[in-house]
Amino acid sequence: QVQVVESGGGLVQPGGSLRLSCVASGSSFRFNAMGWYRQAPGKQREWVAVISPSLTTTYTDTVKGRFTISRDNAKNTMYLQMNNLRPEDTAVYYCKAGKTDWGQGTQVTVSA
Repeated sequence: QVQVVESGGGLVQPGGSLRLSCVASGSSFRFNAMGWYRQAPGKQREWVAVISPSLTTTYTDTVKGRFTISRDNAKNTMYLQMNNLRPEDTAVYYCKAGKTDWGQGTQVTVSA
């Protein structure tokens, strides 16, 4: 079974930046689409960004121009660079590897 571990969350002021990392075990990492999702208190989990094996990226409209998803296949790692953070970005951020494997999440809190 693939193990997925996120890191990099924390507390940041509005306008600040954070970089999330996701490490996924297994030899199939480079062949899988990878994605970031988030869930705010009282809300459903939502898709944030996805990166394909060929490095095609897509973003939900609310983060376009602020967030950048990337991957390093040699390190089995995916990243989410988050700039100009807003209070509404506050959520638990989850990494999804392939179609079915999720991490435990990392908390991002944007507050003054």
